Amino acid sequence: MKTKIANYIDGLRDDYIQAVQHLVSMPSVYQDDESNTPFGQPIDDCLTATLAFCETLGFSTYKDPEGYYGYAEIGQGEQMIGVLGHLDVVPVGELSAWDSDPFAADIRDGRIYGRGTQDDKGPTIAAMFAVKALQACDVAFTKRVRFIFGTDEETLWRCIDRYCAKEEIPQCGFTPDSAFPLIHAEKMLIQSYLKCSGDVDLSLKCGGALNAVPELARYQGPLLEELVAALDQMGFDFSCEDDELTVFGKAAHSASADTKGVNAIARLCMALAKVGVEHPMVRFIAEQVGEDANAKEIFGSVEDVSGRLTFNVAQLEINETNSQCGIDIRVPVTFSKDDYDNDIKAVSEQYDLQYEEFDVLPSLYMPADSPIIQSLMKAYQDISGDMESKPMTSGGATYARAMPNCVAYGAIFPGREKVEHMPNEYLIIDDMLKAMNVYANAIYQLQGVEL
Repeated sequence: MKTKIANYIDGLRDDYIQAVQHLVSMPSVYQDDESNTPFGQPIDDCLTATLAFCETLGFSTYKDPEGYYGYAEIGQGEQMIGVLGHLDVVPVGELSAWDSDPFAADIRDGRIYGRGTQDDKGPTIAAMFAVKALQACDVAFTKRVRFIFGTDEETLWRCIDRYCAKEEIPQCGFTPDSAFPLIHAEKMLIQSYLKCSGDVDLSLKCGGALNAVPELARYQGPLLEELVAALDQMGFDFSCEDDELTVFGKAAHSASADTKGVNAIARLCMALAKVGVEHPMVRFIAEQVGEDANAKEIFGSVEDVSGRLTFNVAQLEINETNSQCGIDIRVPVTFSKDDYDNDIKAVSEQYDLQYEEFDVLPSLYMPADSPIIQSLMKAYQDISGDMESKPMTSGGATYARAMPNCVAYGAIFPGREKVEHMPNEYLIIDDMLKAMNVYANAIYQLQGVEL
């Protein structure tokens, strides 16, 4: 049967490419527009298109009348396996950093490039085709399989919260929104803002999504020459053209801020502080964070089985009337929320900054010896032949923590680059076909798990 399914999946290559290109071409970035939709017309259009595509694969579909979510279901049985994917994407950032249009889904060297290819449209479509392959190969479904499509994952999860409040909850499942073999523990996510009064002498507006390390930070003003000298002395990358200074960092997901990212906002603030700027927000970032994305100056060394605490200064705006800094923190599973609150508030008060919590997602932990973990691991090992990799922990916040008995599962294989939220995001086509085989095997394995 595995050979039959694998052969069928090999024949899906062109169909898969076309499906990915179609959905990636839709710029499903959150917008507060005038449409009668919760997260903007582009996201709603993408949800509608995804459900229409599911119908061509033989799924029955449902779209929330208010547009918060949709789902597609196939199979029979009282119990249900859930596959949770999201259709919204983060902003593209600086277009100049892309080698092609972020929504053109160009194919180069066996890869599809575009925003959402890896996070999360490409993997979600791969899982959909995996279920299609099982059906085409006459696999009997003893449990229903439901694909749940979220539309607000990159911001506040209002979509999945609405789904959980109104709809049937799967008995188990996974989200194809991370890496193989699987993630069995996820850190707590805390997003918040620091606020204070404005400044008539300093004007800044830097950064983008809270869950992305900013790759650029720009400055215009009377301190230009001094900043150039300071940045040069500090060894930071920058350019200065037409009276505008641009500090360069390296984009990354906030969960990897300490290992893959270089924070351009932090570097600009360090330079501003060096030339004598006394603004409390600038001083806080320069003195308490700087180049340390683990923020040990604030929290000390915080680390456990799930990794180290990460602290990402994602946004900074200073104008004449007010100042605001947006931060994204990933907290190890054994570090308490109270400990975090006490530390961040105490340091904020030292700089006369007002701390406001924006969003909190609790941590996730599922024992590595649980039946669901064992089934998913076996499905991965059967296809990949990788018997060395073990269940992993992550700072990423996936839909897995929204429902019981759910984990993040693929679709990036060990040794491959994770490029979500980065310029030139891409997926490797051959890897996604391999992931289809893993997902087909996983769905088959979960059909037999006692729940």
